[in-house]
Amino acid sequence: MMRALYSAATGMMAQQTNMDVISNNLANVNTVGFKHSRADFQDLMYQEMRPAGATAADGVTTPTGLEIGLGVKPAATETMFDPGSLQNTGNPLDVAIQGNGFFKVLLPDGSTGYTRDGSFKLDNQGKLVNSDGYAIQPEITIPSGSQVNIGADGTVSVVQGNSTQPQTVGKIALTNFSNPAGLEHIGGNNYQETAASGAPTDGTAGQNGYGSLTQGTLEMSNVQIVQEMVNMITAQRAYETNSKAIQTADQMLATANQLRSA
Repeated sequence: MMRALYSAATGMMAQQTNMDVISNNLANVNTVGFKHSRADFQDLMYQEMRPAGATAADGVTTPTGLEIGLGVKPAATETMFDPGSLQNTGNPLDVAIQGNGFFKVLLPDGSTGYTRDGSFKLDNQGKLVNSDGYAIQPEITIPSGSQVNIGADGTVSVVQGNSTQPQTVGKIALTNFSNPAGLEHIGGNNYQETAASGAPTDGTAGQNGYGSLTQGTLEMSNVQIVQEMVNMITAQRAYETNSKAIQTADQMLATANQLRSA
């Protein structure tokens, strides 16, 4: 004894991790392009007291074994890439992806970041950038004072001055991965490629499984507040139950310590 003390302790620590994940989801309920995460758990190793199929003294084969589990551990936090709700902003530089895919941005260290946040802006050179000033890839420069139109396939065209003829200035490309859940979160609404995500594959919006683009719209967080509240209550009750198991094990030990021989 008492395995229950240590097993219940792992349960409490696991639920603390679960609450950390849930809290982060709720904190980002209004973050553009945010994708909620889910904590996955695994049971720990088992102490085998008697193997299944063992032969008893009378020659009978036991149909089941005697194994005692030793608790639980967090196994992974999986990002769920189901779509978020769309919000009409009227800003011509806001772009939402309806379907699969990520925008590419150039990070300060020269590497490529991937994001679902399409709240773009213009820097002092007219380049299309995100809120941190990271230029979208490939770079697109918007002439000053022009009207911007972004097509469903990512084509960016502008109309300047009194001209009525649109001029194409670039195209927003999308990138996808065989396993988006394997991407690394680096903050700022950005992800980076990992060995688990697979190599990035570029494509055209609206074609070959890539989502189409919608101008003047943003994809909001896919966090469902009601579901997260239910998950929080469940985690709290699980934490309390494991705490009760520790108290019960302690009471059993106290009872054993109080035994007196006749």
